[in-house]
Amino acid sequence: MLLRLLATASPGPNDPGQVGGLGALLASFLPFLLLIVVFYFLLIRPQRKKEKETREMLAALKVGDNITTIGGICGKVTAIRDDIITVEVGNDKVKLVFERWAIRDVEQLITD
Repeated sequence: MLLRLLATASPGPNDPGQVGGLGALLASFLPFLLLIVVFYFLLIRPQRKKEKETREMLAALKVGDNITTIGGICGKVTAIRDDIITVEVGNDKVKLVFERWAIRDVEQLITD
């Protein structure tokens, strides 16, 4: 399809009225290609990188980690069962249950 389009866009040897057909075609597609490349490097690639880091962080979650949920609740992980996380919160040691995707940030437990 592209070859047929390029063949019809290029001027023939006996066609002096059409100047630079292939060059004009490439020049008209160049801004669109540049736009796609810019969108990829400025929007798509950083988003994929952030999603990958989040997946790795959630996969590395373990008992004893201090976490913050997307709702702003801070606590300590006491149990992990599949995609269910039990978090201990506050002085009264109240236990809350969250889905794994609801964890925003993990602070690894540092032992001396």
